[in-house]
Amino acid sequence: MTPFVLMDGPGEGRYAALRERAREAAAGWAEEGGGALEPRALVAQLGALGLLRYCVPAAWGGAAESVELRAMVAIREGLAYHSGLADTLFIMQGLGSYPVTLGGSEAQRAALLPRVARGECITAFALTEPEAGSDVSGIATRAEPRPGGYRLTGMKCFISNAGLADSYVVLARTGPDRHRGLTAFLVPAQAGLRTEPVELIADHPIGTVHFDGIELSEADRIGAEGEGFRIAMATLDRFRASVGAAAVGMAARALDAALGRVATRRQFGRALAEFQATQMALAEMAVELDAARLLVERAAVVGDRPGARVTSEAAMAKLYATEAAQRIIDRALQLHGGLGVVRGQVVERLYREVRALRIYEGTSEIQKLVIARELLRGTEG
Repeated sequence: MTPFVLMDGPGEGRYAALRERAREAAAGWAEEGGGALEPRALVAQLGALGLLRYCVPAAWGGAAESVELRAMVAIREGLAYHSGLADTLFIMQGLGSYPVTLGGSEAQRAALLPRVARGECITAFALTEPEAGSDVSGIATRAEPRPGGYRLTGMKCFISNAGLADSYVVLARTGPDRHRGLTAFLVPAQAGLRTEPVELIADHPIGTVHFDGIELSEADRIGAEGEGFRIAMATLDRFRASVGAAAVGMAARALDAALGRVATRRQFGRALAEFQATQMALAEMAVELDAARLLVERAAVVGDRPGARVTSEAAMAKLYATEAAQRIIDRALQLHGGLGVVRGQVVERLYREVRALRIYEGTSEIQKLVIARELLRGTEG
């Protein structure tokens, strides 16, 4: 199916072109085609294509004055259509550098952001802990003040790019207040941290990161003490809608695969596509896909407005798109029959890859709570 555009206005063709450029590039990196590159080579390719320039502002080598959400969702949809790994590596360059864009010092920005834009380094966003996932205020990793700096102790889990990253944005506790006691730090990989890989149901560079009394200087702090929670929440709000874009890309691939399969697979003497039940399934998949894409595009449009609050729109986009993608991919696998569960088939890979999207950057259940909170905000007083 040909992706639509939300509105026909200035610059619209640029986003469509970005999506197609990302999709064409990822086709050559697709896991099922046997031509997958290793992560650092993929990041270099993303940089060479100019796609990583959309993760940083123009002042530091980026493509636009600010980090455009519409550009990021276009690129993620295109990459995820063919390669979940390329999509993950792309967005982690944004997640792992955006806190520096928001609150970093000029020295931090100059040292990190141009390299991100060129694909010369790999970044990570180390937030989750065993008792602090959706509840960021429960973070226990500590950064204890020392003369001229801090001593970082604790561990993070389910961290994308663990063991690969050159730098980690780490949220740690510097005070007792659950929110104002959190501070962000930019921790170089060579600081002495330890990592352990974690194997998931889908290929994904992820692991646990241990900080065993790492010594940091004040220059490693991002923003002022106590600003970590604000920086982390602003980062997640900015990037959450793009998770929906990745889901849309995967769902679009599944629907296209299903269309090809039912047109050629024959049962009871005719093509599967001729059965009314099949046609109804395809119609439902197409409607859910377009609805998901619309919600993601709306969140991106709102998010790019100066000073706009996008919390509700991003949560709606992430919730609906990831849940819809799960249903679409499941239905596509069902239409493939036994072939759908054969290792290496497109729909089999998508079935494994899509499941995590309903969990990371806030579970579906958390998104519902966020949406309800925003709805009820208007009834207060």
